[in-house]
Amino acid sequence: MNRASSGDKNHNLFEVDLDESDLRLLDALQRNARSTFAELGVLVGLRPPAVHERVKRLEARGYIRGYAARLEPRMLGLGLVAFVSAYTTADVEYERFSAAVAALPEVVEVHSVAGEESFVLKVLTRSTAHLDDFLSRLKVVPGIGRTKTTIVLSTPFERSGIALDELVTEGT
Repeated sequence: MNRASSGDKNHNLFEVDLDESDLRLLDALQRNARSTFAELGVLVGLRPPAVHERVKRLEARGYIRGYAARLEPRMLGLGLVAFVSAYTTADVEYERFSAAVAALPEVVEVHSVAGEESFVLKVLTRSTAHLDDFLSRLKVVPGIGRTKTTIVLSTPFERSGIALDELVTEGT
């Protein structure tokens, strides 16, 4: 059984309590969540009922957050990606601020960060005019002090899942 821990479970930083078959199942599912239990079984060397049981256990334990299709934003007219640093005011209510920002449809990720800014947002827009409109709406969210925007020119690499190879080989 692989075990790695940061020591502080309250922050959910990193704890792995999985065997190699579990890790291989997770890897296969993140590559193709539409795989059947029989297909997964061939990949990990288990029979379909055992795969089904393990997948249900992984779901129940929270290792699998859900299943979704990965959409191509450009094909949907959302070709402009930007990262917006949000600098908050001293009186900001973080839960309300986070909820208000997450409600903006252009926002695909909200990260609370260490540094000068309080949050970094990943946003998808159609154009610079759309981005400008988004920033105008963002700047009236209670608790926002100012923003700094970085427009992505290209994305040479984007991982679509978690690299589990190291965890699989760690236990061998």
